[in-house]
Amino acid sequence: MASSTLICDTEPWKDLKNHVQEIKKTHLRDLMSDTDRCQSMMVEFDGILLDYSRQNATLKTMDKLYQLAEAAQLNNKINQMYNGEKINSTENRSVLHVALRAPRDAAINSDGKNVVPEVWKVLDKIKEFSETIRSGSWVGATGKVLKDVVAVGIGGSFLGPLFVHTALQTDLEAIECARGRQLQFLANVDPIDVAKSITGLNPETTLVVVVSKTFTTAETMLNARTLREWISTALGPSAVAKHMVAVSTNLTLVEKFGIDPNNAFAFWDWVGGRYSVCSAVGVLPLSLQYGFSVVEKFLKGAWSIDQHFISAPYEKNIPVLLGLLSIWNVSFLGHPARAILPYSQALEKFAPHIQQVSMESNGKGVSIDGMPLPFEAGEIDFGEPGTNGQHSFYQLIHQGRVIPCDFIGVVKSQQPVYLKGEVVSNHDELMSNFFAQPDALAVGKTPEQLQKENVAPHLIPHKTFSGNRPSLSLLLPSLNAYNIGQLLAIYEHRIAVEGFIWGINSFDQWGVELGKSLATQVRKQLHASRMKREPIEGFNFSTTTLLTRYLEASSDIPSDPPTLLPRI
Repeated sequence: MASSTLICDTEPWKDLKNHVQEIKKTHLRDLMSDTDRCQSMMVEFDGILLDYSRQNATLKTMDKLYQLAEAAQLNNKINQMYNGEKINSTENRSVLHVALRAPRDAAINSDGKNVVPEVWKVLDKIKEFSETIRSGSWVGATGKVLKDVVAVGIGGSFLGPLFVHTALQTDLEAIECARGRQLQFLANVDPIDVAKSITGLNPETTLVVVVSKTFTTAETMLNARTLREWISTALGPSAVAKHMVAVSTNLTLVEKFGIDPNNAFAFWDWVGGRYSVCSAVGVLPLSLQYGFSVVEKFLKGAWSIDQHFISAPYEKNIPVLLGLLSIWNVSFLGHPARAILPYSQALEKFAPHIQQVSMESNGKGVSIDGMPLPFEAGEIDFGEPGTNGQHSFYQLIHQGRVIPCDFIGVVKSQQPVYLKGEVVSNHDELMSNFFAQPDALAVGKTPEQLQKENVAPHLIPHKTFSGNRPSLSLLLPSLNAYNIGQLLAIYEHRIAVEGFIWGINSFDQWGVELGKSLATQVRKQLHASRMKREPIEGFNFSTTTLLTRYLEASSDIPSDPPTLLPRI
């Protein structure tokens, strides 16, 4: 069990608090001139290079952070996770997303049972099913090959698979494997998202994958019923069995919905939604699009980092280092946000995924034992691919608030272009910015430098860059399925490290529940007002006013609207 002592009461935490004043006397332009320091702040594993020399930290800082990790019993907590202990104590669950990418011969236990054979039973079923669909052995109700897939889910059932799909779309191997196929995702209950997801699709050639562990998620199930209606209207109710499958554990509701339980793919309560992309949640739609062999490489990349995370010492452990630096920036230097800046358009959905993994995991105000935290935990994550972000929010990062940045670069482009007569290739142009931006943030530009450049005196304050703004750089060898798996696992484990040290439960998400229950009350009121003309009752003045305006302004909607799908 976790200790009831808060981490902020330990000596290493207090030591780091005192150390802050020492760090505030330093500047990154001076720290960066120490070659030995910079060299010691570079770590390489399995082709990935981490450079954290542009953090506001000295070697002494790092030693103090390692002592903090020891005080938090970080190694013990990591081992507890891998050993299947129920570290998600508020839900009495193990946390075993690492088992989802374990090789067949691995042994990872939950409740005394090796779960890896169960995982591979599902993976083998996915492989067989996806090959049946892709080969055309399984056809739709009218005999046509199912070449288009719509995956219906929300939150972790959507953001992770979308990130991986977007990253693979421009990989040459994945392109070849996906030729002639489409994969769409439907998450938002807004009917506009329904319209966008099915525009251009033919029900005769479409397979719908409904992703819901309990098969009760309100938004997902309404979207699923909407697509069921789309298929039934076009092909007849019996077509549902041929055109819809499920990723769920509730076979009773799956069957009641009209999906053959044999076409349901399982996952387990030790898989958190935001950590589920390596389960059937992600593997099924991605295998249907790219083939199981490509997705298996993704799983192997994640497993490579899983092994690194549990075995490497702190000073060589990429996820541990990233987690410790985040804690240093958030809890000691007072920087609440983090910018995730991938210099690859293929990673455009990476920051949105990490937003959920990080902010849903570590957005907590109490310890794992229920004690209020006297310090801030969690980070505000946002990001955009370079160089787009440079022309958007980098102004704030350079001359406004201090926001630690993660720069993610790739050595080999998925789509290299070199125009004749250009000084550099398109990818070199992109990567020139990847290398330049961290130095610009760290070093800045002084008034004295501007004076030497004969800048007009009244412009000097506007053109001064204070520098001393922390960042780190991750350089990947390429961006294939394996590397994408590595990147995912690095960030998953980084977030776990933060939670382990802050002493919070990174694996529950009670914060999403209150809004859901209140929405249920509103839903009942809307139904009663529209169908029975009942007055609005039980809400505060503001909500009552808004509801009244909404109902009055939408009174032209018929009380029993026809089941028509939106069109674009």
